[in-house]
Amino acid sequence: MTNALTLLWSNPARKRIEGMRPKLYRMAYAWCHDAHLADDLTQEALTKALGRAGQLREAEAVGAWLFAILNNCWRDHLRARREFCDVEELDDVIFDQRPGPDGDYERHQTCHRVRTAIAALPLAQRQVITLVDIEEYSYADVARILEVPVGTVMSRLSRARQALKAHLMAQEPASSRSQIRRIK
Repeated sequence: MTNALTLLWSNPARKRIEGMRPKLYRMAYAWCHDAHLADDLTQEALTKALGRAGQLREAEAVGAWLFAILNNCWRDHLRARREFCDVEELDDVIFDQRPGPDGDYERHQTCHRVRTAIAALPLAQRQVITLVDIEEYSYADVARILEVPVGTVMSRLSRARQALKAHLMAQEPASSRSQIRRIK
């Protein structure tokens, strides 16, 4: 262990550690997307590395050792911010599956097309499809609301869904049709 300490404090080894600064900074920036924080994390990692030089067992592994120290500095930073109960929850934030602006726009356009298609239906079908599929009333409840037999609700709903699907399929390009099939 004293051999590693001597190696690290020697001028070439110290230069090697300090030479890793750009790589450490790039990694820190990739993790936090904040130039100032990345610089602070890099500086903290280098300070800890130079202060704990005796912990390095293999001089060849200095890069991996420095990145491990940087990772611990990043975890400490996250814990201090207390935005996450556990660092493992960071994956949930980094790999968020919610759609971005493109997905939001596409969803908005789909909603607009569905609303337009529903508006084009005859009133009786429009009433049934909105009460059953949007408001989620049961067939019996819709029959009571509209004062028609349950069989009439079912037949109007079937015709409304067919007309809605035909309308949406006619105005959609072939690449988007898989999403429209999911609409009842």
